Amino acid sequence: MSDFTGLTALVAGGASGIGRATAGLLAERGARAAVLDLHPSPVAKPLLGLRADVTDDAWGRAAAPAAAEALGGLDILVNNAGIGAQGTVEDNDDAEWRHVFDVNVHGTARTARARLPCLRRAAAARPGTAAVVNACSVAATAGLPQRFLYSATKGAVHSLTLAMAADHVREGIRVNPGTADTPWAGRLLDAAPDPAAERAAPEARRPTGRLVSAAEVAGAVAYWAGPLSGAATGAALAVDGGTQGLRPRPAADR
Repeated sequence: MSDFTGLTALVAGGASGIGRATAGLLAERGARAAVLDLHPSPVAKPLLGLRADVTDDAWGRAAAPAAAEALGGLDILVNNAGIGAQGTVEDNDDAEWRHVFDVNVHGTARTARARLPCLRRAAAARPGTAAVVNACSVAATAGLPQRFLYSATKGAVHSLTLAMAADHVREGIRVNPGTADTPWAGRLLDAAPDPAAERAAPEARRPTGRLVSAAEVAGAVAYWAGPLSGAATGAALAVDGGTQGLRPRPAADR
């Protein structure tokens, strides 16, 4: 497919995992793509790697024009930078709350507002191409154990995305939340005292019986960001193995 030919895309948090898969897929489908990351060194051509800290507003505002100049404009922004947190309401202290919200929620807002002028220019010059996708999580809409703080941040990202979609729809900028069960969960599971048992629990909750891959999430992000989805804004696309919407019978009852 070449549906992104002539378009430019910027993926925040794009040096690994979902972000890297998304940037690579957009490039494969014709986009000039760059990634923003604290550690962009793993990024290789055809992708452009740019260092960024989403917790630094002044740095982000200064870097926005440079990124757009390097790409030749900006049509698509994917906000994928984020960190995880484990625990119940009792387990995360105030410092961790501030840090996780600063990255996941404030970082999304900072990255979007710094690039908004570029997106407005793209919308005016090439109607139907300007799009923002904010990476969310099934944790925003479903209660998951030991994810109290993380769920709070992703719920906030989901809500701010809907508000942003309402604010900018008449400017020709589409904004959508992508709801995914992200692969960083795999790293948390592997760090548990009994990784096999920890992995079995979330896999059992999914009708598909497995965790979601970065490539599968990237495909959904490309759908939201693409010009063929021009009528979609303010709507979430769940890539969660059926966790949110399906309630199949237990295997023994089939």
